[in-house]
Amino acid sequence: MAGLTHFSPFEISTAHLTYVLLGAYIAVFMMVSLFIKEKLYIGEAVTSTIFGIIIGPYAGGLVDPRKFGGENGNNADDEEVNELILEVTRIVLALGVFAIGVELPRRYIKRHWKSLFFMLCPVMAFGWVISAALIYALIPGLDYIGSLTIAATLTPTDPILAAAVIGGKFADEHIPSHIKHVVACESGCNDGAAFPFLYIGIYLLLSPMDTPYAVEEWFLVTWLYEVALGIFLGSLIGYCARKLMKLCEGRNLIDRQSFVAQYVSLTLLCIGIALILGSDDLLASFCCGTAFSWDGFFNKATEESNFSSMIDLLFNSVCFIFIGTLMPFDQFNDSTLGGITNWRLVIAALCIFIIKRIPPLLALYRWIPDVKTFREALFIGYFGPIGVGAVFIGAIASVQLPHPEGAPQNQAEMVAVTIQPIVFFLVICSTFVHGLSIPFFSLSRRVGTTLGNSSASLDELDKETQVVSGRNVNSWVEGNNVVTERPLNNNSYENDIDVQVHTVGDLEGSDGDGTHIKHNRVGGTVGPEYEALKRAEYEAKLKEDVERAATGKKKVVLHVHHKPGTRDWINSKLFGRAKRRESESENSSENANADSGNSSPMKPSESIE
Repeated sequence: MAGLTHFSPFEISTAHLTYVLLGAYIAVFMMVSLFIKEKLYIGEAVTSTIFGIIIGPYAGGLVDPRKFGGENGNNADDEEVNELILEVTRIVLALGVFAIGVELPRRYIKRHWKSLFFMLCPVMAFGWVISAALIYALIPGLDYIGSLTIAATLTPTDPILAAAVIGGKFADEHIPSHIKHVVACESGCNDGAAFPFLYIGIYLLLSPMDTPYAVEEWFLVTWLYEVALGIFLGSLIGYCARKLMKLCEGRNLIDRQSFVAQYVSLTLLCIGIALILGSDDLLASFCCGTAFSWDGFFNKATEESNFSSMIDLLFNSVCFIFIGTLMPFDQFNDSTLGGITNWRLVIAALCIFIIKRIPPLLALYRWIPDVKTFREALFIGYFGPIGVGAVFIGAIASVQLPHPEGAPQNQAEMVAVTIQPIVFFLVICSTFVHGLSIPFFSLSRRVGTTLGNSSASLDELDKETQVVSGRNVNSWVEGNNVVTERPLNNNSYENDIDVQVHTVGDLEGSDGDGTHIKHNRVGGTVGPEYEALKRAEYEAKLKEDVERAATGKKKVVLHVHHKPGTRDWINSKLFGRAKRRESESENSSENANADSGNSSPMKPSESIE
């Protein structure tokens, strides 16, 4: 009997070491994820990128993806590396944009198409053109067409990094729902919408002497086939899947575990068919998710499941570790690559972060329904992170363009060798700048139009929304909820304070903006004639609706009408927590009086809590 020809129990392969490192990192991160994400407000993208850099070839030297598939420890061919980058980022992005499409409020695109149009057309186009101008001015080896090609990779808002801004505890407390939705929808669309910006540059680079042919191919192939077919294909798959799932659910053929598995199965189905047909796979995935949850059926069926969040966390962590290990630090200061140097890249990054989105949003926000104020426009303009989407689109360009054997001989070859250093430098800068912005915001003043948390008062509102006699005042409280305050006409209302509470479904309306599915009215008189029993009843209703507002599950519109001298009472009832302990003590004694049938006057210092 022949023995084992080779036995080496401690032989370490790159794949096995990668399994250990990924498993160890994710296990440790999960154990402290609550502290990192909910206390420090740092997402997995930042920590995963740092870990990837630490284990990568320029630090620990433990993992080098550029050697995957290489022989004798040498780097693999550029084509193989680009294909690896392309497929890893494709899966992560497709899952991300599908989840965004699914989690949007029902019929969101139909009701908010105007905002989406402005974000995808003028704002995105301006960012593309101005980013190209900055790259052209700072990288001497690139002409403007080559700069446009590289700028196309930087144009889309990354859905993975954007999720760190619009998700989590900080966003729930400080960022209004309409801002979260418009940023999410934009980030879901524009990775796929960046294809036309990329391919016009590629066609012009590959056909520099025949511009009419390049433009014709760009219009016919990219727009009419890839983009249009991607939208149609994704919408069709999502629509058919929704109808089929509702049919199976109605006949008790599907269990709840299989519901949530559709996140992965439909994403893979969609990108597989799209790639076979040669259409825009990311746009198809987003449209599939949107059509799949168009009527809210899937969201309702999976609202108690955290499966999508778990999948996102795992895939996002792995992807950013992968990106961290790929960082080409030696190319960030290589003048042979089109004149790239550290200082040029730093200036380009700073200028792109400031100029790419902020100017067009400040100029156009009055025509964007979901961007209501100057500060909201500034916030959305600033948070246009560059991440996985840029790496993906850059990999597409690298696959399409010819790579030189030696020094680049034309502009297409120059773009092929310079696109990855520029893109990766912008990605690492954006990961840290945008990924760490929320911790800095949490230590400073509140973001945008979020004018308060659970301890805010009407006196702390922005100057533009201070109460003026005879005028309506709108301000955001608890993230999703609007408070409208109107001074009461003494002859119009019997009560000194009148609060009308409207609970609106789907955060933007049940069947459209402003459709009220519940209407409670809370009134009271500040005076000795106020009966204790009635006061307790009204306070209970008001407390219930304010608590519902704080959960962020519904949009609650509070119309607060008050007479002169009662504003302090409103503040203490709706927002004040400074006297929590005193109020609890007072409420205990008042409840005892109410139980005994005695009435007591309502005082301005009484608290609803």
